[in-house]
Amino acid sequence: MVPKRKKKGNRKGFSTGANAAAAALAATEGLVTGKIPQWVDCVLPENNVVKFEIIESYIDNNHAFAMVIKDAGDDPDVTNKAQITADVRILPNQPKKLVLKGGKGVGIVTQEGLGLEVGGAAINPKPREYIEQNVRLAAGELLDKVGLEVTISVPEGEKIAKRTLNSRLGILNGISILGTTGIVHPWSTAAFRASVIQGIEVTARQGHDTVVLTTGGRTEKFVMRELPELPQGCFVQMGDFLRYALDTVVKQKIKNVIIGGMVGKLTKIAQGETITHAGRNPVNMELVASLAKQAGAPQDIVEAIKQAQTARFASEQMQQLGITDEFYKALAAKVISTLMGRYPEQFNLTILICDFEGNKINETYSKMSDYRHS
Repeated sequence: MVPKRKKKGNRKGFSTGANAAAAALAATEGLVTGKIPQWVDCVLPENNVVKFEIIESYIDNNHAFAMVIKDAGDDPDVTNKAQITADVRILPNQPKKLVLKGGKGVGIVTQEGLGLEVGGAAINPKPREYIEQNVRLAAGELLDKVGLEVTISVPEGEKIAKRTLNSRLGILNGISILGTTGIVHPWSTAAFRASVIQGIEVTARQGHDTVVLTTGGRTEKFVMRELPELPQGCFVQMGDFLRYALDTVVKQKIKNVIIGGMVGKLTKIAQGETITHAGRNPVNMELVASLAKQAGAPQDIVEAIKQAQTARFASEQMQQLGITDEFYKALAAKVISTLMGRYPEQFNLTILICDFEGNKINETYSKMSDYRHS
């Protein structure tokens, strides 16, 4: 379930991770100076510095509290307008120590496959990194004398989580703290969809016969590293809008398509999803299990994958078994057969797959003539 989207607008917003970092920054500054500011300049990835308003705050001896309200811009998801808070406490006699915890409304990880510690808070690695960065910046010399415990909470998080797929993913009792860059782009608005179409039209108008489609910033950086010979105009971030992107490719008669992605989105494409947003249909774990079996996984692992909730879990199991290459070859082949079946003899297709750190795992190519009408 997702809220009704605005029909127009292209205003960017800020992730739960960015808001958590701002709250933590303000509370830490309060401990250092004795006064929590009304506004803070929060440092986000890619050299972005964003000003956040502190809605509520207090200091009590060795403890400080700050709250911000999330603004998701023109693409509000279920966390839009959520209260996000940070409690920062001094840890006496523990200099330089910094502990980041999840409080009320931040989900608990109960299953493998998310890249997070089972039993820990659902605070993703990148937000964790810049939350800690902002706390250290604000704390300064204070951390030379004491440690700090930072607890991020979302008071309504458990209620909000019921409108997400978190429970299916094994994240219970709250939401996840997310945001690779901290900036929320209006991925699901008509404005962004139109920008995807426009980007491909521009590629065609520039005379390029190749377009490289990616699901986000991380995968775009990956494919740009892999394909340095291609002009900048060939690269288009399609977000979740696979169908609109490929329909435009066909309309513009672009003959070569390269899709860069990671296991989750690619599995959704392989199973036939035309819009790959996380709030839509979950990953088909039966399909993932069949790919694992094809790669040579033993039956007990195949059954475990069927019961899992994320494609990432399967990827981790394949790595442990040493059959990662076989698994991703099978996944790429399935993506190709699905898309070429939908767009027969329309374009040549290459799938480039990277891991969660942006390292290349697989490259599979197919000519349009390989998939003719039966």
